[in-house]
Amino acid sequence: MDSELQRDDSILVDLAAALASAGVNAFRFDFAGNGESEGLFQYGNYRKEADDLRSVVSYFSEQKYDIIALVGHSKGGNAVLLYASMYHDVTVIVNISGRFALEEGIEGRLGKNFLQRIKKDGYIDVRNKKGKFEYRVTEESLRDRLSTDTLLSSRSISKGCRVLTVHGSEDETVPARDALMFAAHIPNHDLHIVVGANHRYTGHEQELTSLALDFIKPRPRKSSSLRPKL
Repeated sequence: MDSELQRDDSILVDLAAALASAGVNAFRFDFAGNGESEGLFQYGNYRKEADDLRSVVSYFSEQKYDIIALVGHSKGGNAVLLYASMYHDVTVIVNISGRFALEEGIEGRLGKNFLQRIKKDGYIDVRNKKGKFEYRVTEESLRDRLSTDTLLSSRSISKGCRVLTVHGSEDETVPARDALMFAAHIPNHDLHIVVGANHRYTGHEQELTSLALDFIKPRPRKSSSLRPKL
């Protein structure tokens, strides 16, 4: 499955620090069941995570922040893109290594004949290489993933929303061809393939941070605003 980036992962920590140096506040959080957030991890849950993101955006908007960008890595990339397709109030989206073909990558995690097995038992327990239990995939959560229409949501993002997709050419979790699909269907889209980078951008952290920062940094406006930027 797609790996979830926790808020204390180095990718987001480095980017948040770079944004702060540029005078932009950054708020990092874990979706329910990830990292330090309460709740159970859900295998699909894409729409719920977009709704959770909506709650975060609404809260900071009420606190008089200008929300200038949303950034997500891996499954988080899918969440920010889905948000942009549903709500048209954030004009910059950065999708880092999101998966376009959600029907792929499932067998590698759940094993062969996963559809038959999950229909028989109602769930599949996922374990790591050492055999330790990680999480349970229910038939409902699997259906949620398979029913999420990435093509439709990509085409539903408004032209006024600038989207950057960054993907590593050597990504071992989500193939780089997925990035090409986002580029083909999102109306206002920039694509950058980081040559040699894996899913975690090991050894390419600075390049990733620079790409995202340059895309996010507020562009000069004719009229200045006193509202803080987030």
